[in-house]
Amino acid sequence: MSTANKAALFQKLPSINELLRRPDMQLLIERDGHSAVAESVRAVLARLRDEIAAAEKSLDVKSLDEKSLDEKSLDLALDGLFAAVDRHLRQSLRYSLIPLINATGVILHTNLGRAPLAVAALDHVRDTAGAYSNLEFDAATGERGKRDIHVDRLFKQLLAEDCAAPAQSSATSTIVVNNNAAAVLLALNSLAEGGEVIVSRGELVEIGGSFRIPDVMSKSQATLREVGTTNRTRIADYESAINERTRLLLRVHRSNFEITGFTEQPGLDELVALGRRRNLPLMEDLGSGALIDLRSVGINGEPSVLDSLRAGVDIVTYSGDKLLGGPQAGVISGRADLVARMRSNSLFRALRVDKLTYAALEATLLAYVKRDHDAVPVLRMMRLSKDEIERRAEAVVSAVESARVKSALLTLALVDGESVIGGGAAPSAVLPTRLIALTHANLGADDLNNRLRAATPPVIARVEDGRVLLDLRTVFPGQDAILATALSSLT
Repeated sequence: MSTANKAALFQKLPSINELLRRPDMQLLIERDGHSAVAESVRAVLARLRDEIAAAEKSLDVKSLDEKSLDEKSLDLALDGLFAAVDRHLRQSLRYSLIPLINATGVILHTNLGRAPLAVAALDHVRDTAGAYSNLEFDAATGERGKRDIHVDRLFKQLLAEDCAAPAQSSATSTIVVNNNAAAVLLALNSLAEGGEVIVSRGELVEIGGSFRIPDVMSKSQATLREVGTTNRTRIADYESAINERTRLLLRVHRSNFEITGFTEQPGLDELVALGRRRNLPLMEDLGSGALIDLRSVGINGEPSVLDSLRAGVDIVTYSGDKLLGGPQAGVISGRADLVARMRSNSLFRALRVDKLTYAALEATLLAYVKRDHDAVPVLRMMRLSKDEIERRAEAVVSAVESARVKSALLTLALVDGESVIGGGAAPSAVLPTRLIALTHANLGADDLNNRLRAATPPVIARVEDGRVLLDLRTVFPGQDAILATALSSLT
């Protein structure tokens, strides 16, 4: 295309203001507002300019999404401006954060939002967020209250059993911040600012998003004192590192990796005894932090918060949206005198959570208090048996096969598989399951997977050995029919 022809095409484009004055655009403005419509008009015109500048001859005249325009095609595109602006407007005003179907079998999938909330938590959030609440108000006295009392009372009930804290500070207290990294930061800054924290080299982990425990510790203004080696650390290593600047002993639970082979790690009882003997608090970063004994669902090696407190750990930090099954939060539980120091730290206000988090967390904790563990989706998913999952998978396959119109393209089969906990918890734990395996005569596994992601709502699966695998452990029963419809569309 010559330069003169390009210039002529550019001159045919209307101005933004000219388009906005059109009666049909005025209808869009009444519906969605001037600013949003103007932005969509600007985007559509910019795309047309780019297509003219591309100067290629491969236009689909029914679309404004191709790379280049000639004069005839531009006229067609200009005739369709209203439809293009309306389409762009609807897309731009849709929610970006949307629900989807997690068929990966990863229960705590970090990219998919980790723990889904219990129905009671959703109800409590709606009730308290849609009106005023007593977040920091004592209705009995008419005076200002404290926001953390709404969950601290429930944590006391759940964590009060036989904790081995020193007698002078035996009460257990809990505060909540926005995530576990913030909990570690607040605890270290409150207990060890300007001093040293002793930790094993084998526990200096990197968590999601390339955040590393040593980096979090450095921000706390505490000095990291590494002891031992990557695979072997003894209690003597901790003891020999203690000096007049030592403020805290730290143990970091290896929640997202394992070290196997020639290894050694001091037991909690040894660290507790050393801390008591040298008058140093012991802090444990559990990372996930379960409130029940996970051995009941076949998961070993993942200590509960109560296990640590019973052993005599002074401060435990853990996440709210992992094994606890609640909203994103960082929870700090332990000796009341130490927690009080954190509560009075100015960082606590900067890291504190809002009423939505407290409402969701309170409802989740009440399910634990009432021992209604199946009300917490994460716990319910972990407790599902292989037979239960197989029955649901068979029903989904049957529904798909009934809906298909004489198509042999899509093959569905049930195969054995494993679900995982995910979310940096119990890295070696697997739960037996039954998977729906998909293959297609004309489509590869990646193409099938892409089509499932493009469904409404998107279906997120996993691809292994040339097959798309769906694990109903992480699919809510109410989503089974929706999943069957999405699978039927693949034929």
